[in-house]
Amino acid sequence: MCLRSRVVFVWCLAFVLGAGYGLGPERAHAVEVKAGVLRVDYPTIAPVSRFDRMHDDLGFAGGALGNEDNQTTGSFMGHSYSMATRAVSSEAVAEATNAMIADGAQFIVVLGRSADILAASDAAEGRALVFNASASDVSLRDDQCRGNLLHIAPSRAMLADAVAQFLRWKKWDDWFLIEGSNPDDLLLGAAYRRAAMKFGARIVEERTFEDTGGSRRSDSGHVLVQRQIPVFTQEAEEHDVIVAADESDVFALYLPFHAWEPRPVAGSGGLRPVNFSASHEAWGATQFQRRFEKLSGRYMQAEDYNTWLALRVVGEAVTRTGSADPARTLEYILSDGFELAAFKGQKVTFRPWNGQLRQPIILTDSKITVSVSPQEGFLHQRSPLDTLGIDEPESSCKAFAG
Repeated sequence: MCLRSRVVFVWCLAFVLGAGYGLGPERAHAVEVKAGVLRVDYPTIAPVSRFDRMHDDLGFAGGALGNEDNQTTGSFMGHSYSMATRAVSSEAVAEATNAMIADGAQFIVVLGRSADILAASDAAEGRALVFNASASDVSLRDDQCRGNLLHIAPSRAMLADAVAQFLRWKKWDDWFLIEGSNPDDLLLGAAYRRAAMKFGARIVEERTFEDTGGSRRSDSGHVLVQRQIPVFTQEAEEHDVIVAADESDVFALYLPFHAWEPRPVAGSGGLRPVNFSASHEAWGATQFQRRFEKLSGRYMQAEDYNTWLALRVVGEAVTRTGSADPARTLEYILSDGFELAAFKGQKVTFRPWNGQLRQPIILTDSKITVSVSPQEGFLHQRSPLDTLGIDEPESSCKAFAG
């Protein structure tokens, strides 16, 4: 019956989709969903690798794919989706957030640093739901959490735990920790210390690589590195692996092949923990990434994936609840009923105590997916995904307390 004509087929498909979501034709009604993607741009110097340069449409391209996916489902439900994008300086975050809300945005995805995520969340309080698509600071999920702020990006604790689990699984228990000298490097170093203690690894030695500034690229750059890194890592205590905490992108990429001892490298160089990678192909990710590449003409970056996923969270919540009200969708997102496919082998959910998305962490050497954490054998009474990052008893977040 449903295959006799295109019109009838489309009507039947809409009915089936509606029934599948518990929203038959008698309950479907028009819902207008407006989202904003706010990216904060900062003065930066060129990255170590030209493959890591920032694209002009970073995050925005992922948002476009997410909005497109929402429109596909929404067209059968009578729901319409639109997305506005803005790139601003740090000083203009609150103003841009207010402007998006004034234009009707109920949901705002923010790509920025911790302080700017909080500025957007505070500006939107009571009016819009905000998604953190970039900042990894544990404090945002802890004492600085907000009741209208959900975290798509994994925390530093989640990333460090993902590496620690794999190293323990490999029985590489003795770590040589090298951290950078910048504030974010120190926070990441602290996350690796916590992970080592949590999973029973031993940090046999720590060293700090001082960031002296200057150009990261020159005709003689590799020659200088080839001389400097071996000397810096010489005479370290016996270790199984080097763990690098270099969020500032200063030295970690140079550690493989240059360290004094022939040891594997993990963390910010070598084996890296990421929420998504252009090299990831499992669980339908190849088709997903091809769609993105067709849309944008480039490979997907983590910021694109986070933005896509944030908008898909919105789309799923609106479809299930039949409402674009931020408070109602937030209640559903944090409930046991919410789950979403994310091309990571299992459906993702949110931690109701701090608004963090539970998700597997990909471990990559930038060419292939080496492994995915949580690793086999690391168990939790609620979900193995809760072995990554701050667990509920450790959290001081009170914003979501019922």
